Amino acid sequence: MRKILIPVLLLVLAPAVRSATAADQPSQPNVLFLSLDDLNDWTGAMGGNVQAKTPNLDKLCRQGILFTNAHCSQAVCTASRNSVLSGLHPSTTGWYTSTAMMRRTYDQVMGEHKMLPQHFKDNGYETLAVGKVFHQGVSDYRERTDDFWNVTGPNYKVSKKLRARGEGYGGTKFYPFPKTGSQIIDRYGKKYADGNSLCYGALDRDDMPDGKMYDELIAEWAVEQLQQQHDKPFFMAVGFVRPHVPYTAPKEFFDMYDLDEIIVPDVPDDEMADIPMMGKSIAYGTLRSGDHHAVVNLSDTYWRELVYGYLACVSFVDAQAGKVLDALADSRYADNTIVVLWSDHGQHLGEKKHWRKQALWEEATRVPLAFKIPSVSKPGTQSAEAVSLLDLYPTLVDVCGLPAAPALDGESLLPLIRDPSQTREQPVLINWYYGNYAVRSDDWRYIRYRDGSEELYDHRSDAAERTNLIGKEGFTEIIDQHRRWIPKKDKLPAGSDSWKGDALDRRIEKWRGDDSVPDWLK
Repeated sequence: MRKILIPVLLLVLAPAVRSATAADQPSQPNVLFLSLDDLNDWTGAMGGNVQAKTPNLDKLCRQGILFTNAHCSQAVCTASRNSVLSGLHPSTTGWYTSTAMMRRTYDQVMGEHKMLPQHFKDNGYETLAVGKVFHQGVSDYRERTDDFWNVTGPNYKVSKKLRARGEGYGGTKFYPFPKTGSQIIDRYGKKYADGNSLCYGALDRDDMPDGKMYDELIAEWAVEQLQQQHDKPFFMAVGFVRPHVPYTAPKEFFDMYDLDEIIVPDVPDDEMADIPMMGKSIAYGTLRSGDHHAVVNLSDTYWRELVYGYLACVSFVDAQAGKVLDALADSRYADNTIVVLWSDHGQHLGEKKHWRKQALWEEATRVPLAFKIPSVSKPGTQSAEAVSLLDLYPTLVDVCGLPAAPALDGESLLPLIRDPSQTREQPVLINWYYGNYAVRSDDWRYIRYRDGSEELYDHRSDAAERTNLIGKEGFTEIIDQHRRWIPKKDKLPAGSDSWKGDALDRRIEKWRGDDSVPDWLK
């Protein structure tokens, strides 16, 4: 099927190629691979928050197809991005956690298989990257960076004075922090150092290195590349950092919202009553009193303030993405460039009394995913089929007519892009660390934790996932249908030969030992 499809597709793209400004345009389409960090469904097009102002992302979604039920493979930066770029699921690779472990096991896990940009580079594309594409920037594997990219953009240089505001938070790309540092540490003291990033603040230009945030530099670099002549088809990865914590952005983006009018998520007091112990341990977070407890007890308004900061960051990164999209529209490459928009995972802002990604619920796993493919995708179309970020790799290979990469765990979205009324049977498999899984189908979310406990939600009537249906009558068949997608044998973390438990297990053991589950999680 694929051998027939690729030439047909390239013929479909041919009129766009001939209409390009430059007579010597490469015949294969270019790719603008546009990612945003920690962006959940809080965009106008996705509808996750009615107050979100994202005109540029919404415009792109109207120009192509939006997948409204797309999900990551694991809701944390390192694992998600390496699964997207390798095309392999964490349950295949064992890449659940640290980048250092991924480096040590790269040869063992990848073998002859290639990361997405290397596959394009080795098949005639010029590959360019800027910002946060992998977890640590344009590459998580320093010695392999040249294998992935022909050209890379600048890093972000932050002064010691500005770094001091971050209270030791790693990665200068996430800076600057608020003028007075983290509100969590200011309120609770150094023993709450893990809360250094759970903060927000509007910034003046003199709060930023040379008056600019990193995402602004990323946009400028990408715009410059689009104004240059490229003699080969290009694959350009532009990885924006916001709305990742800290929730800081230039003041004008905070001015777009009225703090007093900000709506916080509706979270019932008994939200966690039907959640198993492993789910409660995940929701607890990292702060010594629990993340949600720290937020709601800092002040009567801090929850609203964090939502305010997140929305400002969403609008800020929307503006930066808009600069790149406008530059593409004004360039010689406008009619021959595929645009794909994606986020590595979602973000909780108090739902399920949780304040990070790093979970198996909807807010953590659901992401924006949109394609604009000249002469292929139809403007203003949507698909509600459950799809995975793992599908990015095979889709782009398919659309660009590259040789297949047979090790991939996803499947091409091209049939759905060409005809959004089509359906697919396979749901999305999602991990959270070792042995914890969610299965997201079109209408259901099933969760099975490594201790055997479960959750089930019917998204037709319970989009907020408030009622766990496990143990209720009438759902045995639905549960069995979803259980069959769980791997029969859990893949040990790469580089390990046994599982010895982790912080989630130890917390549960303590709670059970001294009957100390916090009241706010009961």
